[in-house]
Amino acid sequence: MSTRTESVATPAGEARITWHAARRPQLVLALGHGAGGGIEARDLAALAAALPARGVTVALVEQPWRVAGKKVAAAPKVLDEGWRALWPALAESGLPVVAGGRSAGARVACRTAAELDAAGVLALAFPLHPPGRPEKSRAAELTGAGRPTLVVQGARDPFGRPEEFPAGGHTLVEVPYADHGFAVPKRAAPPQEEVLARITEAAAAWLAGLAAPASPADRGSPAG
Repeated sequence: MSTRTESVATPAGEARITWHAARRPQLVLALGHGAGGGIEARDLAALAAALPARGVTVALVEQPWRVAGKKVAAAPKVLDEGWRALWPALAESGLPVVAGGRSAGARVACRTAAELDAAGVLALAFPLHPPGRPEKSRAAELTGAGRPTLVVQGARDPFGRPEEFPAGGHTLVEVPYADHGFAVPKRAAPPQEEVLARITEAAAAWLAGLAAPASPADRGSPAG
């Protein structure tokens, strides 16, 4: 795996992509961060470390507000504009690109997947509603993605427990004991390392069904 960083101009300011390139990639997984953190989130970092060995180039995307050092996330419309502007760089290799992210980043991926012709959507810790406000549902964003969608959700996520999600239109993997950040209590089983392994294995198995067939002629050099 090779790693490099790329800056991309967007209408909202400079964004940044950190590429974790597979040696012989079959697809690109673009992952945006949440509103309360960056690409160092445990689930994003675990996927970036594990998936390149499985033929997936992982692109960790930092939105302009985060690159600029601001503490408050931009409005959803601005986040979508930034993501759209980044897409040509994400798709430059010609490989299928799966849009994804955690929390607010998952919402962005869902809202824009169809228009950008994403190969699929990976929604990590999708914020189905604000904590304690199930009547403020964001299910329409998820169901409206229009692409194959995998939701990975913690069993204790206050933004939406797995049983609260609507049936149909997506595949849902429950992560036992996990909260919105996929953290588990110290006394819970399985331990944190196994939780992250569950996330990466679920993502790898699902992504394998979306990948382009590998061939020596067109997969000899890494994307990113």
